[in-house]
Amino acid sequence: MEKKQELYRGKAKSVYATDDANHYIMYFRDDTSALDGQIIKQLDRKGRTNNHFNFFIMKKLEAAGIPVHVEELLSDRECLVKKLDMVPVECVVRNVSAGSICKRLGVAEGLELNPPTFEFFLKNDALHDPMVNDSHIISFGWGTQEQMDEMRRLSYKVNDVLKALFDEAGLILVDYKLEFGLYEGKLMLGDEFSPDGCRLWDKQTRKKLDKDRFRQGLGDVIEGYEEVARRIGCPL
Repeated sequence: MEKKQELYRGKAKSVYATDDANHYIMYFRDDTSALDGQIIKQLDRKGRTNNHFNFFIMKKLEAAGIPVHVEELLSDRECLVKKLDMVPVECVVRNVSAGSICKRLGVAEGLELNPPTFEFFLKNDALHDPMVNDSHIISFGWGTQEQMDEMRRLSYKVNDVLKALFDEAGLILVDYKLEFGLYEGKLMLGDEFSPDGCRLWDKQTRKKLDKDRFRQGLGDVIEGYEEVARRIGCPL
């Protein structure tokens, strides 16, 4: 499939048109950002690692019956994806307290959340991705109740699949964000699933092996991503 012009350049990925109107090519760059894109650095091997990681996870989810936009791994940095009409909200599932929920609610990091929490956030870097609820989403036309119900259901199903996968690898899936879009009227998982968009801790030591290594200046960011990939059997 022929790659054409760049259509969108995000904080860490670029999306290119193809000669097929129903498909895009997603390109993973080495850019790594924090504070809604205010801090950006280049980390060697990051694009390659996240591309392979995302493909591996998406295919695991697809095998579990979750519709995903990823179709084919084209190269170390590129994958073929379906063209989705994205819903402009993020779905966040938390199994353990960390990050923004600790600041918002004044709770300690590391509390097990049973059952896991679910939250919607508006995708808007300029507004720092504010939390929204069903009423906001319906009233402003960002989605329908049926879509929100399905996004919740799929987000929790993702949790069931990935908690077990990471647990077997000696890891805690602390939290993660998901994005969904419509393809021929069907809701499916879009964007990516990588250590950029989730928190993963070692079960025994609570060592952080995700993007918090970059946010918190812990070092060895990509080494942490690669360690997770090795543990779950993801080829790099």
